[in-house]
Amino acid sequence: MSRAANKADAAHAAVLAELRPGQSIELLKELHILTREGRLNQDSRRKLKQVYHLYQFIEPLLAEMAQDGHAPLLADHGAGKSYLGFILYDLFFKQLGRGEIYGIEWRAELVQRSRELAARLGFDRMRFLDMSVADAAGAAELPERFDLVTALHACDTATDDAIAFGLQKQARAMVLVPCCQAEVAACLRQNKAMSLSRTPLAELWRHPIHTREMGSQITNVLRCLYLEASGYQVTVTELVGWEHSMKNELILARYTGQKKRSAHERLAAILEEFGLAEALGERFGSLQKE
Repeated sequence: MSRAANKADAAHAAVLAELRPGQSIELLKELHILTREGRLNQDSRRKLKQVYHLYQFIEPLLAEMAQDGHAPLLADHGAGKSYLGFILYDLFFKQLGRGEIYGIEWRAELVQRSRELAARLGFDRMRFLDMSVADAAGAAELPERFDLVTALHACDTATDDAIAFGLQKQARAMVLVPCCQAEVAACLRQNKAMSLSRTPLAELWRHPIHTREMGSQITNVLRCLYLEASGYQVTVTELVGWEHSMKNELILARYTGQKKRSAHERLAAILEEFGLAEALGERFGSLQKE
């Protein structure tokens, strides 16, 4: 065998070593994670690492939900090209033989591409809907309940819409990776959190970049408290290393039914303290104390 052939075989073996057992090579080529020659570039390696790392959190949830012959229903919000949905179907749903994935994405061309790809691969229990996350909760073509709701890098308030969807659909779990939260930062710039403006804490958002980061931090804290007040146990961790993505916060919420009164009270206090009650009160302040 020639040196070139040996080198090609070694490169192919190295790629296979990074893939999960049973992973469809054809799917990864279709998603442009692998090149047509079956190779990984640096950018696609980062994408694959993110999706695989997220799969490690989602797979145990799905396995638990699939017990006793149950067919899990998963809604993937802000699906984009549906990397996550296709990987989940390929690695879990295909072998399980039951359950469905609904990819929700407002860009019609991406929805159509996903439909065509699912048809080519025979992934017949994948559905794709052309609509916003906010509109999905009222869509007649969606089931009344879902087991799992995911939102990977759903921008700004789309993550909140995914949470609202999960609450309405009585989701047993939610897996969220927020992205580009701008709403609270804008409120901080406009209102200056008047009750704190004369204290040293105002330094936390004096510079624009700090305002942006502070806005993201507050947004995710509010989301976690809202989920806890709604009966979910919440864990917050990293998706992948910071060298791969700055939008790296992973929120895992599992329904327990135990609505935390303290979470509701702290949520309300933060909204008031930072001058966010008027802007966000309807979204985060609508819970009734138990």
